[in-house]
Amino acid sequence: MTNARIVLTTAGSQEEARKIAHALVERRLAACVNIVPHLESIYRWQGKIETAEEWLLLIKTQADLFDRVRNAVKELHSYDLPECVMLEVAAGSNEYLGWIAENVS
Repeated sequence: MTNARIVLTTAGSQEEARKIAHALVERRLAACVNIVPHLESIYRWQGKIETAEEWLLLIKTQADLFDRVRNAVKELHSYDLPECVMLEVAAGSNEYLGWIAENVS
């Protein structure tokens, strides 16, 4: 197991996804954020089934920064309940994992 983590969130527009990504990298909460465009999400919200086009953010960070990443996502996001889940990175290239560690604080 490594200290590297990937945090997932979605945004309702490309502009919002970019705003969140830039803020996380500028604040050194993420070494990199990939934005995957044009996802179709189907979900239940307030008792109804909804469909939305969203942008997925893959946030490269470290375990000890998750609380700060989660708080920043909540602060920057337009959703009432933004997705924010952390996935463990079991292994990776030492160089890449080192790069993540060097670029967050």
